Amino acid sequence: MTAISVPDGAEATWRDPKRYLWLLGLFVPTFPFLAWGLAAATGLGIFWWSGLVLLFGIFPVLDQLVGKDAVNPPESLLAWLEGQRYYRWCTYLFLPLQYAGLVLACVLWTRAGGLSVVDKIGLALTIGAVGGIGINTAHELGHKKDSLERWLSKIALAQTAYGHFYIEHNRGHHVRVATPEDPASSRMGETFWGFLPRSVWGGLRSGWELERNRLKRSGKGPWTPRNDVINAWAMTPGLFAVLVGVFGIEALPYLLVQAAFGFSLLEAVNYLEHYGLLRQRTPSGRYERCTPQHSWNSNNIASNVLLYHLQRHSDHHANPTRRYQALRHFDEAPELPSGYATMIVLAYVPPLWRRVMDKRVLAHYGGDITRANLHPRRRARILARHGAAS
Repeated sequence: MTAISVPDGAEATWRDPKRYLWLLGLFVPTFPFLAWGLAAATGLGIFWWSGLVLLFGIFPVLDQLVGKDAVNPPESLLAWLEGQRYYRWCTYLFLPLQYAGLVLACVLWTRAGGLSVVDKIGLALTIGAVGGIGINTAHELGHKKDSLERWLSKIALAQTAYGHFYIEHNRGHHVRVATPEDPASSRMGETFWGFLPRSVWGGLRSGWELERNRLKRSGKGPWTPRNDVINAWAMTPGLFAVLVGVFGIEALPYLLVQAAFGFSLLEAVNYLEHYGLLRQRTPSGRYERCTPQHSWNSNNIASNVLLYHLQRHSDHHANPTRRYQALRHFDEAPELPSGYATMIVLAYVPPLWRRVMDKRVLAHYGGDITRANLHPRRRARILARHGAAS
């Protein structure tokens, strides 16, 4: 790797305050081990559901207790900070822990006595929480130019059967973000439960079309191992076939449950990241350049260290290959009232979500709701509610 010099005196005067906090991200793939240990120690089946308790109960509380951090690394040190391999290993180590937990779950689903169907479902959702957050690890790795990291991204996605995300997110979402054409950008007035099937199907179709068109430009058809959607998808049946072959067909229903819950967590994050935000048309008819004002950000420390700074989403869209430790806060970016863990819970309950977020969208556009990305079927109702002409 090319050496990166540090400006004179800069390293001596600045230290990354989150340097060792990033290791807490490795707590997430220990969820199944924690659930197993607590259930074995207490005999209480509720602990098989530990992933949900942590994700939807403990982490939102931690977001409020730990607070926020809007401090940015010095601009002069960004290149140096990105070159530190320590931060890469914080993401690399997620994968072996992720798959060790999946193997443990297969053992418990098929060979451990005393687990009821309810217990096994709880464990499947706990594993799904790991896989869903693992998609964020895949997201961090998949944006990088290093071929190893790109393959690790596909491996991380195999558990949740979301291999097309590797293509659609990088070449689809980042191009169309905050426009009506983007299936992963939610519209004001659209519930999460309405957004979920639109984004799942739209993302799948977009990933396939993007890769098919890339191969077509090279004079190749889509049905080839060089199709990055196909080779990423193939990892999932390969993985599940090995696990079913070793542990038996009894594991398969739970593998499917955990995969579905895992990718639904990703879509919940997609839902809240750009809700109601819209890039305006320029006089040429093209969309304006994506700016920090087109992503909802959060500086809640607890969620950020567990998600590798995903919540500093504006800088990520401005600099997609920038590594998580160097992502910056922008004062002009709209701010969520809490971290992602809290906001996912609100997204699951549409009336609460609308009460919290719709007024923030309106405020972000200075009261001009016509500038927001509105749900087509609810557009007239939203405009009438806010006194705007359609």
